Amino acid sequence: MRILAIIGLLAIIAAAAAAGFFFGGFYSVAATAADPAIVASALLRVRQASIDHHATELPPASLALGDAAVVQEGARAYATRGCVNCHGGPGAPWAKFSEGLSPGPPDLKDVAPELEPRELFWVIKNGINMTGMPSFGMIEMPDREVWTIVAFLKKLPSVSDADFKAWSAPAAGAKQP
Repeated sequence: MRILAIIGLLAIIAAAAAAGFFFGGFYSVAATAADPAIVASALLRVRQASIDHHATELPPASLALGDAAVVQEGARAYATRGCVNCHGGPGAPWAKFSEGLSPGPPDLKDVAPELEPRELFWVIKNGINMTGMPSFGMIEMPDREVWTIVAFLKKLPSVSDADFKAWSAPAAGAKQP
């Protein structure tokens, strides 16, 4: 019984120390300060679990994600909606300010193949808290447009610089979002 009391006391002391550390302002929230490994790992696991849990929507049956026209429409939306600023694109450099984001924006040609379309859709539509990834749903981007970006992202690793440049050029006479 005494061992349980000691374990309980140690748990209370550890919780009080952690609360003092975080709520006392000792934990730096500066983008220039690297997160401790345990914090970075916990945030990554929480983010992955949350996306997997909440990402339930599937593309509408009328929209084929592998269709070349849909992919090209997604490339244009990716460029005009500003995604290229943080994530770059084939032959398109990342904007300098993206280097100051913490955590840094992922290289989507590496990440997109690992994610399911429903997960990409959810992230684009809802954003990710405390990462700089905005919610495009909050600016009322239509779901169909989000799905076209998903279609583009799933093809991204194989898109050439020339194709991206051609696809992302504004359509003649089209209004920009």
